[in-house]
Amino acid sequence: MAKQDYYAILGVERGASAEEMKKAYRKLAMQHHPDRNPGDSKAEAKFKELNEAYDVLKDDQKRAAYDRFGHAAFENGGPGAGAGAGGFGGFGFEGGLGDIFEQMFGGGGRSGGGHSGAGADIRAQVDIDLAEAFSGTKKTVRVPTRMSCDACAGTGSADKAAGSDTCSTCGGLGRVRAQQGFFVVERTCPSCGGAGRIVRNPCRVCAGNGTVPREKTLSVQIPAGVEDGTRIRLSGEGEAGKRGAPAGDLYVHVAVRPHEIFQRDGANIFCRVPLRMTQAALGGEVEVPAIDGTAAKVKIPPGTQTGDQFRLRGKGFSVLRSAQRGDMYIQVAVETPQNLTRRQRELLEEFEAEAKSHAAGSPEHDGFFAKVKEFFEGRG
Repeated sequence: MAKQDYYAILGVERGASAEEMKKAYRKLAMQHHPDRNPGDSKAEAKFKELNEAYDVLKDDQKRAAYDRFGHAAFENGGPGAGAGAGGFGGFGFEGGLGDIFEQMFGGGGRSGGGHSGAGADIRAQVDIDLAEAFSGTKKTVRVPTRMSCDACAGTGSADKAAGSDTCSTCGGLGRVRAQQGFFVVERTCPSCGGAGRIVRNPCRVCAGNGTVPREKTLSVQIPAGVEDGTRIRLSGEGEAGKRGAPAGDLYVHVAVRPHEIFQRDGANIFCRVPLRMTQAALGGEVEVPAIDGTAAKVKIPPGTQTGDQFRLRGKGFSVLRSAQRGDMYIQVAVETPQNLTRRQRELLEEFEAEAKSHAAGSPEHDGFFAKVKEFFEGRG
């Protein structure tokens, strides 16, 4: 089957700048990364296509060869093959989203160099309500992870000594490369597990890894003003590194549950307040709750309509890393009465008769039907 055009894969024009291609690639790679689509073979295939396309188009020489010769530039020793067309430039698919983007865009993460004995990052989620997001809170998370082996003090050696030899498979790098047609795929060394060295006398408890599976309990401080989807990084609280290598990080994803009264939009809070028809017509004062647990009084002017909005300054949501607060907006909904008693119906019928003789009481109603009358008269 014919290969798809690299520019089409990235969704950019052929004359797109390097920055435009980078933005397009990053957006699509985030969307189709295997970490976000576990078990989705189509997403994985799309992710590989994106990497292949971007690897060629980000390089001026390879892009020029592709623009001139198409895919043939990199097949069977074509003119672009000598320009370093080697697949993904050493990006491994087993890494997380943070790993691949740190390598690509200069993040300087652990996975960008040497061996990969460093511990893996782990992820957890905490659910909080809107009040906790407003004031901040502390949550306990329990995560399955790998921790340093007590039996060998994390060395991987049965005698707790760091006696080891350089891995002959990877030469101490911890990673190996394999040519697969157009691609050069880099992966963790299967012999040393990425540590770059082979332990002479492996620990029987951890089989020489220096780490064992455990469940870790951590306390996470959630700051005031946090938004749904915020990711909090706890450096060094991920999986322990192999044989003393640096530990990974723990990323805690915050999910804020919907509130039954308030809706949040950034630093502002919205509250829908239903009013009886008589309240809206006569005006008055209503008491509404605020997110901080206090009560606020709102004056309702006579003739208030559905959709009218009143602002309470400084009664909104906390601003992250700031002492400021947003505003609270009261959104009015005028409610039509139901299940009328006989007396209520009589009163409303009297009111309706009176309203018809004083048209100015409902200007929007009267204005609309005046236009309707003109419309039909104009067609007569």
